[in-house]
Amino acid sequence: MGISRTLSVAEALPRLPELHVVDVRTPGEFASGRLPGAVNVPLDRIDDSLADLRHTAETGPLLLVCASGTRSGKGAEVLASHGIAAASLSGGTRAWADAGHGLEYPPGPVRAVWGMERQVRFTAGALVLLGLVLGLLVHPAFQLLSAAIAGGLVFSALTDTCGMAVVLGRLPFNRRGPAPLG
Repeated sequence: MGISRTLSVAEALPRLPELHVVDVRTPGEFASGRLPGAVNVPLDRIDDSLADLRHTAETGPLLLVCASGTRSGKGAEVLASHGIAAASLSGGTRAWADAGHGLEYPPGPVRAVWGMERQVRFTAGALVLLGLVLGLLVHPAFQLLSAAIAGGLVFSALTDTCGMAVVLGRLPFNRRGPAPLG
């Protein structure tokens, strides 16, 4: 295939015309700015798209992209476990934009959608506050909600997974139809 497991922005830029760019962020994040020519296959739909991705990989190298490189790295691992070679863009769309390269946007007004990490931080913080307030005003047992969220965040950090992101990814503003693979 001739493509490494991870590509830096400097390595990906000259190869962009030959790469099939697959953005594994949620559709809402994808609509907030993407690499030129990218198609959207959310990470939680990779398994459902294996046949299309395998066919696309036969016509040229796959480059998986997300906001920071974490989800695209996981996506590349999933594809590799199914015999499909793919690279991940190191630093994701943030690194791409920080390097001064443009992003594409959908036609029409762009509706701002927070990135998944920001959605998780907001939701976790709101649930912790809710548990504390209800614990003070209603019953101390509600403080267990705050403890559960804290435990979930620790588990998320230790396992590099995030159940809250999976749940939030299923909300309507994060679930638009993926772009067809080209």
